[in-house]
Amino acid sequence: MKFFKIKSYAKLNLSLNVIKKIPKKLHAIESMVTFINFYDLIYIREINALKHKIKFVGKFSKNINKNNTINKLLNLLDKKKLLNEKKFEIKIIKNIPQKSGMGGGSMNASSIVKFFLVKKIINLSKKSINNILKSVGSDAPLGMNLKNTIILKTGKLTIKEKKLGIYALIVKPNFGCSSKTIYSKTKVQTKPMYNNPKSNFFSIKNVINSNNDLEKAAFKLNPKLKNIKLFLSSLPNAMCVRMTGSGSCVVAYYQSKKKALKGLRLFKKKYKNYWCIVSKTV
Repeated sequence: MKFFKIKSYAKLNLSLNVIKKIPKKLHAIESMVTFINFYDLIYIREINALKHKIKFVGKFSKNINKNNTINKLLNLLDKKKLLNEKKFEIKIIKNIPQKSGMGGGSMNASSIVKFFLVKKIINLSKKSINNILKSVGSDAPLGMNLKNTIILKTGKLTIKEKKLGIYALIVKPNFGCSSKTIYSKTKVQTKPMYNNPKSNFFSIKNVINSNNDLEKAAFKLNPKLKNIKLFLSSLPNAMCVRMTGSGSCVVAYYQSKKKALKGLRLFKKKYKNYWCIVSKTV
């Protein structure tokens, strides 16, 4: 059987407000999330075998352990007998860095679920899909709809149709950030701001005026991240600079590709060994 090819897009947190810490559970957060035209490639096909075959290749494929999101997803679907004992060979070309705040692993899982739904391999309600994906990764449900999304403090996702059309200069130092560690060190508590569903949260003005409450803890643990943000903020024409998720990627936002590429050239002159790209929001 031939392989099917899937594009698994990266996400960026334009904002992240930590509302409160819930004992023995994840933090309650609010976030504005967008997607960019940058993705992992997933090749998938059904095989006649007793076990699934999963292989990671590409620049950021090293040290992915067996407890990865795709293994978690397939094990869960098998346990619930939702795949009808079908087995799959899956090859993932990892272009999205690990521990970057771009949701690479979570988006891989949601991309595969979307494939299973389209091919009618599984048939589940939206609620059941959401619960399965949450078991795989807290942000995995985001990947089911590649549109600007508001994460409300309740965990509910609100989809916004309007496109941003901005460019992101994304920078990753040669280390990653542990979400668990960053959240555990975060004491900031912000009042909920995304209560009015009619508000134009994804306006340029609101993007510029937003924050990421995880930055303080991340910068304290990794001072290099603060230095990166300060340098990116000093570049001409950057609208704003913000860490995505729990890091370690820091993002400068621009209103034109030309300005973003100029920022990229200037960044590469100072930080020659750091991974960086320019991509547009989808």
